Amino acid sequence: MYSGTVSSPQSLGRILQQARLVAGLSQRELAQRLGTTQRYVWEMEAGKPSIFVDRLFAAMRETGMELTATIAPDTRG
Repeated sequence: MYSGTVSSPQSLGRILQQARLVAGLSQRELAQRLGTTQRYVWEMEAGKPSIFVDRLFAAMRETGMELTATIAPDTRG
């Protein structure tokens, strides 16, 4: 199991990438499951700026909120 603090869009993207790799999925496979494109998954993992995400992290900083993420082994079996 892996846990980490999410302090920026980039750190969220890195954690998402690690979770995808632990799940044994390629970007293309994840995109298919999400009904989107491989490029969109790549952009999420790269922490590509967006108005929503930028404002979310700004609000977190202003309110003292801390976000953590945990990657657990796949137990769906």
